[in-house]
Amino acid sequence: MFQLFRAISVLEGLSYLAILSVTLGLISRDYVSQIGMGHGVLFMIYLFLSVSVSDKQRWSLKVWVPIFLASVIPFAFVLVELYLRKVFENKTLAEA
Repeated sequence: MFQLFRAISVLEGLSYLAILSVTLGLISRDYVSQIGMGHGVLFMIYLFLSVSVSDKQRWSLKVWVPIFLASVIPFAFVLVELYLRKVFENKTLAEA
């Protein structure tokens, strides 16, 4: 589930940038409903998975809240991915 959360995190961040691209006029407004629906679905999956993974990984609110807030800040998904990669690598090394 952790790997799925990482993938959804990146996809949700990219979809957020796509929505902002419509706002800036880089993408035609003709696609706003499709992009918006996709982003909404990805955001809800992101929220669900963030709660599930935080429970399974036993993350405190100090970890979960910034990860959640990153979903509403453009380009913050990159920082989340770097953090999650670090967590995954440390977990893998600990298990070896």
